[in-house]
Amino acid sequence: MTQPTDIRTEHLRTALSLAASGIPVLPLRAGKAPFGNCRRCADNACGGRPNMRNSGPCACPGPCHGWAAATTDPDVIQSGVWRHVWRLASAVAYHPGGAGVTVVDLDNAEAIAWAREALPATRTVPTTRGEHWLYLGPMQSANAVRPGVDIKSTMAYARWLGLGIGTMTALPDAVRALTVKEPTPTRPAPVTVPALPGGGACPHRTPTYLDRGIAMAEQSITAAGSAVHATVYRTFLAVLSTHGRCGCLTDTHVNRLFTAAQAKGESARHCTDAWTNALTTLGL
Repeated sequence: MTQPTDIRTEHLRTALSLAASGIPVLPLRAGKAPFGNCRRCADNACGGRPNMRNSGPCACPGPCHGWAAATTDPDVIQSGVWRHVWRLASAVAYHPGGAGVTVVDLDNAEAIAWAREALPATRTVPTTRGEHWLYLGPMQSANAVRPGVDIKSTMAYARWLGLGIGTMTALPDAVRALTVKEPTPTRPAPVTVPALPGGGACPHRTPTYLDRGIAMAEQSITAAGSAVHATVYRTFLAVLSTHGRCGCLTDTHVNRLFTAAQAKGESARHCTDAWTNALTTLGL
């Protein structure tokens, strides 16, 4: 089914306008799938896989579809195969990473509520079911980084849904950390802590020793310039490895660590998950 002429013209006009602003664009067919921009792949005969190294089902000499086909070249956009595509296109898409942008795709109300609590405010664009939060700066893309949340930047495309509302914020560590995977916790054999000879006091209860350890852990978290999520987990693991087997840690110490982590953008839930995973890894 073809689109009305005015819609087809509007898609082409939008694509040319974005390209003139340095934003690589491509047309989308119904169902949000991309068109090819060469005759061999125009009807998605190759399955829609971008050919970056002359491999896979596509035998074209260069990138011809998907995010890899996104372009700012007006000749490609309004001539060649794409000249006939706009009458079938259902939307305009763009390559966020190619435009120096990261899109946090929030797919439902719960994901939006999480973002408002955990992420810095930035430009937002309403979508059919949720919102796109746009940050200035590219990063690796990843799907399902948490329930209802995808990251679209390099090697990905997103529908163009308008300019949005608000000022675009620089890409924060809290978003980069979403793609950092914690090690899968494994439960080792239970560790038996031998009784101290003569019933002496635990050496970890020395206030100076413990306070110095907690202060160093806070400093490690505060100094993290990137991969905050992974840094928090490693720091929690180190603290528990040193101080977690003798009962010297108190809620006050743990709260100090959680406060330092949340000051770097971690949510309370992420702190709790990292602490639990560290306990499990150490068999505590």
